[in-house]
Amino acid sequence: MDFNVKKLASDAGVFFGRAVQFTEEKLGQAEKTELDTHLENLITRADNTKNWTEKIFRQTEVLLQPNPSARIEEFFYEKLDKKVPSRVTNGELLGQYMLEASRDFGPETPYGSTLSTVGEYQRRLGGAEREFLLTSSMNFLTPLRNFLEGDWKTIAKEKRLLENRRLDLDICKARVKKSKQAEAKAATAPDFQETRPRNYVLSASASAAEHELRVAQTEFDRQAEVTRLLLEGISSTHLNHLRCLHEFAEAQAKYYAQCHQFMLELQKELNGTSATAAPSSSAASASAAPPRPDSVAIEDMILPATGTRKARVLYDYDAHDSSELSLLADEVITVYTVPGMDPDWLVGEKGNQKGKVPVTYLELLS
Repeated sequence: MDFNVKKLASDAGVFFGRAVQFTEEKLGQAEKTELDTHLENLITRADNTKNWTEKIFRQTEVLLQPNPSARIEEFFYEKLDKKVPSRVTNGELLGQYMLEASRDFGPETPYGSTLSTVGEYQRRLGGAEREFLLTSSMNFLTPLRNFLEGDWKTIAKEKRLLENRRLDLDICKARVKKSKQAEAKAATAPDFQETRPRNYVLSASASAAEHELRVAQTEFDRQAEVTRLLLEGISSTHLNHLRCLHEFAEAQAKYYAQCHQFMLELQKELNGTSATAAPSSSAASASAAPPRPDSVAIEDMILPATGTRKARVLYDYDAHDSSELSLLADEVITVYTVPGMDPDWLVGEKGNQKGKVPVTYLELLS
Protein backbone atom coordinates (compact mmCIF):
# COMPACT_ATOMS: atom_id res chain seq x y z
CA MET A 1 0.00 0.00 0.00
CA ASP A 2 1.50 3.33 -1.08
CA PHE A 3 1.57 5.93 1.64
CA ASN A 4 2.69 9.39 0.50
CA VAL A 5 3.39 11.46 3.57
CA LYS A 6 3.99 14.64 1.59
CA LYS A 7 0.64 14.36 -0.20
CA LEU A 8 -1.13 13.59 3.06
CA ALA A 9 0.46 16.63 4.73
CA SER A 10 -0.42 18.79 1.73
CA ASP A 11 -4.06 17.65 1.72
CA ALA A 12 -4.27 18.22 5.46
CA GLY A 13 -2.86 21.72 5.02
CA VAL A 14 -5.41 22.51 2.29
CA PHE A 15 -8.25 21.20 4.43
CA PHE A 16 -7.08 23.19 7.45
CA GLY A 17 -6.74 26.36 5.37
CA ARG A 18 -10.26 25.97 4.01
CA ALA A 19 -11.62 25.36 7.50
CA VAL A 20 -9.93 28.52 8.80
CA GLN A 21 -11.20 30.58 5.86
CA PHE A 22 -14.76 29.25 6.28
CA THR A 23 -14.72 29.97 10.04
CA GLU A 24 -13.39 33.50 9.58
CA GLU A 25 -16.08 34.19 6.97
CA LYS A 26 -18.77 33.08 9.38
CA LEU A 27 -17.30 35.34 12.06
CA GLY A 28 -17.05 38.25 9.66
CA GLN A 29 -13.26 38.36 9.85
CA ALA A 30 -12.54 37.47 6.22
CA GLU A 31 -13.85 38.56 2.86
CA LYS A 32 -15.95 36.17 0.80
CA THR A 33 -16.23 36.00 -2.98
CA GLU A 34 -19.91 36.19 -3.88
CA LEU A 35 -21.29 34.16 -6.76
CA ASP A 36 -23.05 36.00 -9.56
CA THR A 37 -26.81 36.46 -9.17
CA HIS A 38 -27.73 34.04 -11.96
CA LEU A 39 -25.69 31.24 -10.44
CA GLU A 40 -27.10 31.92 -6.98
CA ASN A 41 -30.63 31.72 -8.37
CA LEU A 42 -29.84 28.45 -10.11
CA ILE A 43 -28.47 26.97 -6.87
CA THR A 44 -31.55 28.07 -4.91
CA ARG A 45 -33.84 26.61 -7.56
CA ALA A 46 -31.94 23.30 -7.55
CA ASP A 47 -32.04 23.07 -3.75
CA ASN A 48 -35.81 23.68 -3.76
CA THR A 49 -36.25 21.06 -6.48
CA LYS A 50 -34.33 18.50 -4.46
CA ASN A 51 -36.15 19.23 -1.20
CA TRP A 52 -39.67 19.15 -2.67
CA THR A 53 -38.94 16.14 -4.86
CA GLU A 54 -37.75 14.25 -1.80
CA LYS A 55 -40.88 15.15 0.19
CA ILE A 56 -43.21 14.25 -2.70
CA PHE A 57 -41.35 10.99 -3.25
CA ARG A 58 -41.57 9.95 0.41
CA GLN A 59 -45.26 10.83 0.75
CA THR A 60 -46.13 9.05 -2.51
CA GLU A 61 -44.44 5.96 -1.13
CA VAL A 62 -46.63 6.21 1.97
CA LEU A 63 -49.74 6.66 -0.20
CA LEU A 64 -48.99 3.64 -2.36
CA GLN A 65 -47.71 1.44 0.47
CA PRO A 66 -48.97 2.51 3.95
CA ASN A 67 -47.23 -0.44 5.64
CA PRO A 68 -43.77 0.77 6.81
CA SER A 69 -42.46 -2.81 7.12
CA ALA A 70 -43.35 -3.50 3.49
CA ARG A 71 -41.62 -0.27 2.42
CA ILE A 72 -38.45 -1.27 4.27
CA GLU A 73 -38.56 -4.70 2.64
CA GLU A 74 -38.93 -3.16 -0.82
CA PHE A 75 -36.06 -0.76 -0.06
CA PHE A 76 -33.67 -3.64 0.74
CA TYR A 77 -34.70 -5.55 -2.37
CA GLU A 78 -33.96 -2.48 -4.49
CA LYS A 79 -30.55 -1.95 -2.87
CA LEU A 80 -29.69 -5.61 -3.48
CA ASP A 81 -30.82 -5.29 -7.13
CA LYS A 82 -33.37 -8.05 -6.64
CA LYS A 83 -36.93 -8.20 -7.89
CA VAL A 84 -39.51 -7.29 -5.28
CA PRO A 85 -41.77 -10.32 -4.67
CA SER A 86 -45.38 -10.00 -5.74
CA ARG A 87 -47.61 -9.06 -2.82
CA VAL A 88 -51.37 -9.72 -2.61
CA THR A 89 -53.37 -6.53 -2.10
CA ASN A 90 -55.76 -6.18 0.82
CA GLY A 91 -58.75 -6.15 -1.53
CA GLU A 92 -57.67 -9.41 -3.18
CA LEU A 93 -57.11 -11.03 0.21
CA LEU A 94 -60.53 -9.92 1.46
CA GLY A 95 -62.17 -11.24 -1.70
CA GLN A 96 -60.39 -14.57 -1.27
CA TYR A 97 -61.66 -14.90 2.31
CA MET A 98 -65.22 -14.05 1.25
CA LEU A 99 -65.18 -16.65 -1.54
CA GLU A 100 -63.86 -19.31 0.83
CA ALA A 101 -66.53 -18.40 3.38
CA SER A 102 -69.18 -18.63 0.65
CA ARG A 103 -68.12 -22.17 -0.20
CA ASP A 104 -68.17 -23.07 3.48
CA PHE A 105 -71.66 -21.65 4.17
CA GLY A 106 -73.05 -22.84 0.86
CA PRO A 107 -73.41 -20.67 -2.24
CA GLU A 108 -77.11 -21.56 -2.47
CA THR A 109 -77.90 -19.76 0.79
CA PRO A 110 -78.62 -16.00 0.71
CA TYR A 111 -75.61 -15.23 2.87
CA GLY A 112 -73.27 -17.51 0.94
CA SER A 113 -74.47 -16.19 -2.40
CA THR A 114 -73.95 -12.59 -1.31
CA LEU A 115 -70.50 -13.41 0.06
CA SER A 116 -69.59 -14.92 -3.30
CA THR A 117 -70.80 -11.85 -5.20
CA VAL A 118 -69.11 -9.30 -2.94
CA GLY A 119 -65.94 -11.38 -2.76
CA GLU A 120 -65.63 -11.47 -6.54
CA TYR A 121 -65.93 -7.69 -6.76
CA GLN A 122 -63.39 -7.27 -3.95
CA ARG A 123 -60.96 -9.32 -6.02
CA ARG A 124 -61.60 -7.05 -8.99
CA LEU A 125 -60.98 -3.99 -6.83
CA GLY A 126 -57.75 -5.53 -5.57
CA GLY A 127 -56.64 -6.26 -9.13
CA ALA A 128 -57.31 -2.65 -10.13
CA GLU A 129 -55.32 -1.50 -7.11
CA ARG A 130 -52.41 -3.76 -8.06
CA GLU A 131 -52.33 -2.32 -11.57
CA PHE A 132 -52.46 1.24 -10.19
CA LEU A 133 -49.59 0.58 -7.78
CA LEU A 134 -47.42 -0.95 -10.50
CA THR A 135 -48.10 1.86 -12.99
CA SER A 136 -47.52 4.61 -10.43
CA SER A 137 -44.28 3.04 -9.24
CA MET A 138 -42.88 2.74 -12.76
CA ASN A 139 -44.08 6.04 -14.22
CA PHE A 140 -43.81 8.34 -11.18
CA LEU A 141 -41.72 6.99 -8.31
CA THR A 142 -38.90 5.59 -10.45
CA PRO A 143 -38.12 8.91 -12.26
CA LEU A 144 -38.14 10.80 -8.94
CA ARG A 145 -35.83 8.22 -7.39
CA ASN A 146 -33.49 8.36 -10.39
CA PHE A 147 -33.20 12.12 -9.99
CA LEU A 148 -32.48 11.96 -6.25
CA GLU A 149 -29.98 9.11 -6.52
CA GLY A 150 -28.40 10.09 -9.84
CA ASP A 151 -28.62 13.63 -11.19
CA TRP A 152 -28.82 15.30 -7.80
CA LYS A 153 -25.78 13.47 -6.43
CA THR A 154 -23.76 14.72 -9.41
CA ILE A 155 -25.00 18.27 -8.87
CA ALA A 156 -24.25 18.12 -5.14
CA LYS A 157 -20.72 16.87 -5.85
CA GLU A 158 -20.02 19.74 -8.26
CA LYS A 159 -21.52 22.24 -5.79
CA ARG A 160 -19.15 21.04 -3.07
CA LEU A 161 -16.25 21.28 -5.47
CA LEU A 162 -17.28 24.83 -6.41
CA GLU A 163 -17.37 25.79 -2.74
CA ASN A 164 -13.86 24.39 -2.25
CA ARG A 165 -12.60 26.33 -5.27
CA ARG A 166 -14.20 29.47 -3.86
CA LEU A 167 -12.50 28.97 -0.50
CA ASP A 168 -9.14 28.41 -2.23
CA LEU A 169 -9.64 31.60 -4.22
CA ASP A 170 -10.41 33.65 -1.12
CA ILE A 171 -7.37 32.17 0.65
CA CYS A 172 -5.16 33.29 -2.25
CA LYS A 173 -6.74 36.74 -2.22
CA ALA A 174 -5.97 37.05 1.49
CA ARG A 175 -2.35 36.01 0.88
CA VAL A 176 -1.88 38.53 -1.91
CA LYS A 177 -3.38 41.24 0.26
CA LYS A 178 -1.05 40.42 3.16
CA SER A 179 1.99 40.24 0.85
CA LYS A 180 1.27 43.63 -0.65
CA GLN A 181 0.76 45.15 2.77
CA ALA A 182 4.08 43.72 4.01
CA GLU A 183 5.87 44.86 0.83
CA ALA A 184 4.53 48.40 1.17
CA LYS A 185 5.58 48.52 4.81
CA ALA A 186 9.06 47.24 4.02
CA ALA A 187 9.49 49.81 1.23
CA THR A 188 8.99 52.65 3.69
CA ALA A 189 11.44 51.23 6.27
CA PRO A 190 14.16 49.02 4.60
CA ASP A 191 16.48 46.99 6.78
CA PHE A 192 20.07 47.72 5.61
CA GLN A 193 21.61 45.14 7.94
CA GLU A 194 20.27 42.26 5.83
CA THR A 195 22.60 40.83 3.17
CA ARG A 196 19.64 40.85 0.81
CA PRO A 197 17.04 43.61 1.08
CA ARG A 198 13.85 42.43 2.71
CA ASN A 199 11.69 44.15 0.10
CA TYR A 200 13.25 41.92 -2.57
CA VAL A 201 12.15 38.79 -0.68
CA LEU A 202 8.71 40.23 -0.08
CA SER A 203 8.37 41.12 -3.73
CA ALA A 204 9.14 37.55 -4.73
CA SER A 205 6.64 36.29 -2.18
CA ALA A 206 3.99 38.68 -3.53
CA SER A 207 4.66 37.49 -7.09
CA ALA A 208 4.21 33.86 -6.04
CA ALA A 209 0.97 34.73 -4.25
CA GLU A 210 -0.34 36.53 -7.33
CA HIS A 211 0.50 33.51 -9.48
CA GLU A 212 -1.41 31.24 -7.10
CA LEU A 213 -4.31 33.70 -7.21
CA ARG A 214 -4.44 33.57 -11.01
CA VAL A 215 -4.43 29.78 -10.96
CA ALA A 216 -7.15 29.68 -8.28
CA GLN A 217 -9.26 32.19 -10.21
CA THR A 218 -8.99 30.07 -13.37
CA GLU A 219 -10.01 26.90 -11.53
CA PHE A 220 -12.90 28.70 -9.83
CA ASP A 221 -14.20 30.12 -13.12
CA ARG A 222 -13.97 26.71 -14.78
CA GLN A 223 -15.82 24.99 -11.92
CA ALA A 224 -18.46 27.73 -11.85
CA GLU A 225 -19.16 27.14 -15.55
CA VAL A 226 -19.43 23.36 -15.05
CA THR A 227 -21.80 23.84 -12.12
CA ARG A 228 -23.87 26.38 -14.05
CA LEU A 229 -24.37 23.95 -16.94
CA LEU A 230 -25.53 21.21 -14.57
CA LEU A 231 -27.91 23.53 -12.70
CA GLU A 232 -29.45 24.77 -15.93
CA GLY A 233 -30.41 21.15 -16.60
CA ILE A 234 -32.93 21.42 -13.75
CA SER A 235 -35.35 22.88 -16.30
CA SER A 236 -35.25 19.57 -18.19
CA THR A 237 -35.82 17.77 -14.89
CA HIS A 238 -38.95 19.83 -14.28
CA LEU A 239 -40.28 18.94 -17.74
CA ASN A 240 -39.63 15.26 -17.10
CA HIS A 241 -41.32 15.37 -13.70
CA LEU A 242 -44.26 17.25 -15.25
CA ARG A 243 -44.80 14.41 -17.73
CA CYS A 244 -44.54 11.85 -14.92
CA LEU A 245 -47.04 13.81 -12.84
CA HIS A 246 -49.55 13.72 -15.70
CA GLU A 247 -49.12 9.96 -16.01
CA PHE A 248 -49.59 9.53 -12.26
CA ALA A 249 -52.81 11.58 -12.30
CA GLU A 250 -54.12 9.61 -15.28
CA ALA A 251 -53.37 6.29 -13.55
CA GLN A 252 -55.11 7.52 -10.40
CA ALA A 253 -58.16 8.69 -12.37
CA LYS A 254 -58.36 5.35 -14.18
CA TYR A 255 -58.11 3.44 -10.90
CA TYR A 256 -60.86 5.40 -9.16
CA ALA A 257 -63.07 5.19 -12.27
CA GLN A 258 -62.69 1.40 -12.25
CA CYS A 259 -63.52 1.26 -8.53
CA HIS A 260 -66.61 3.41 -9.08
CA GLN A 261 -67.79 1.22 -11.95
CA PHE A 262 -67.24 -1.97 -9.96
CA MET A 263 -69.20 -0.62 -7.01
CA LEU A 264 -72.11 0.47 -9.23
CA GLU A 265 -72.26 -3.02 -10.73
CA LEU A 266 -72.05 -4.60 -7.28
CA GLN A 267 -74.80 -2.36 -5.93
CA LYS A 268 -77.03 -3.18 -8.89
CA GLU A 269 -76.42 -6.90 -8.47
CA LEU A 270 -77.09 -6.81 -4.74
CA ASN A 271 -80.31 -4.84 -5.19
CA GLY A 272 -81.52 -7.38 -7.73
CA THR A 273 -80.60 -10.24 -5.43
CA SER A 274 -82.38 -8.75 -2.41
CA ALA A 275 -85.51 -8.10 -4.45
CA THR A 276 -85.82 -11.76 -5.41
CA ALA A 277 -84.42 -13.30 -2.24
CA ALA A 278 -87.32 -12.37 0.05
CA PRO A 279 -90.15 -14.02 -1.93
CA SER A 280 -88.10 -17.11 -2.78
CA SER A 281 -86.84 -17.55 0.76
CA SER A 282 -90.37 -17.02 2.10
CA ALA A 283 -91.76 -19.62 -0.26
CA ALA A 284 -88.99 -22.08 0.54
CA SER A 285 -89.42 -21.59 4.25
CA ALA A 286 -93.18 -21.98 4.00
CA SER A 287 -92.84 -25.27 2.13
CA ALA A 288 -90.07 -26.55 4.39
CA ALA A 289 -91.60 -25.58 7.73
CA PRO A 290 -94.36 -27.95 8.90
CA PRO A 291 -97.64 -26.32 9.95
CA ARG A 292 -98.04 -25.84 13.68
CA PRO A 293 -101.46 -26.29 15.28
CA ASP A 294 -101.05 -23.32 17.57
CA SER A 295 -99.61 -20.99 14.87
CA VAL A 296 -101.66 -18.15 13.47
CA ALA A 297 -102.48 -17.92 9.76
CA ILE A 298 -101.00 -15.07 7.71
CA GLU A 299 -104.45 -13.61 7.14
CA ASP A 300 -104.88 -13.23 10.91
CA MET A 301 -101.54 -11.42 11.38
CA ILE A 302 -102.60 -8.03 10.06
CA LEU A 303 -102.80 -5.91 13.19
CA PRO A 304 -103.65 -2.27 13.71
CA ALA A 305 -100.74 0.10 13.93
CA THR A 306 -101.13 0.39 17.67
CA GLY A 307 -101.44 -3.35 18.30
CA THR A 308 -98.28 -5.22 19.27
CA ARG A 309 -97.73 -8.91 19.92
CA LYS A 310 -94.90 -11.17 20.87
CA ALA A 311 -93.53 -13.60 18.31
CA ARG A 312 -90.99 -16.40 18.43
CA VAL A 313 -88.45 -16.66 15.61
CA LEU A 314 -88.58 -20.01 13.80
CA TYR A 315 -85.44 -19.73 11.65
CA ASP A 316 -82.34 -17.55 11.40
CA TYR A 317 -82.79 -14.60 9.05
CA ASP A 318 -80.09 -12.22 7.72
CA ALA A 319 -81.22 -8.70 6.86
CA HIS A 320 -80.63 -7.77 3.21
CA ASP A 321 -80.55 -4.02 3.83
CA SER A 322 -80.80 -1.45 6.61
CA SER A 323 -84.63 -1.50 6.57
CA GLU A 324 -84.75 -5.13 7.68
CA LEU A 325 -84.02 -6.77 11.03
CA SER A 326 -81.75 -9.81 11.41
CA LEU A 327 -83.22 -12.67 13.45
CA LEU A 328 -81.93 -15.66 15.39
CA ALA A 329 -83.95 -18.83 15.85
CA ASP A 330 -85.93 -19.18 19.12
CA GLU A 331 -85.56 -15.53 20.19
CA VAL A 332 -88.75 -13.66 21.13
CA ILE A 333 -89.41 -10.25 19.59
CA THR A 334 -92.22 -7.68 19.48
CA VAL A 335 -94.03 -7.31 16.15
CA TYR A 336 -96.73 -5.07 14.71
CA THR A 337 -97.96 -3.89 11.35
CA VAL A 338 -98.68 -0.50 9.82
CA PRO A 339 -101.36 0.48 7.30
CA GLY A 340 -100.35 -0.15 3.68
CA MET A 341 -97.58 -2.58 4.60
CA ASP A 342 -96.99 -5.76 2.57
CA PRO A 343 -98.92 -8.56 4.34
CA ASP A 344 -95.86 -10.85 4.03
CA TRP A 345 -93.89 -8.54 6.35
CA LEU A 346 -94.19 -7.19 9.88
CA VAL A 347 -92.27 -4.58 11.82
CA GLY A 348 -90.12 -6.27 14.46
CA GLU A 349 -88.44 -4.81 17.54
CA LYS A 350 -85.82 -6.29 19.85
CA GLY A 351 -84.10 -3.98 22.27
CA ASN A 352 -83.13 -0.79 20.44
CA GLN A 353 -83.22 -2.46 17.01
CA LYS A 354 -86.20 -2.22 14.70
CA GLY A 355 -86.86 -3.31 11.12
CA LYS A 356 -88.97 -5.37 8.73
CA VAL A 357 -89.16 -9.14 9.27
CA PRO A 358 -90.79 -11.83 7.07
CA VAL A 359 -93.98 -13.35 8.48
CA THR A 360 -93.01 -16.90 7.53
CA TYR A 361 -90.05 -16.78 9.89
CA LEU A 362 -92.30 -16.05 12.92
CA GLU A 363 -94.70 -17.82 15.23
CA LEU A 364 -97.09 -15.38 16.88
CA LEU A 365 -97.64 -16.03 20.54
CA SER A 366 -101.03 -15.60 22.17
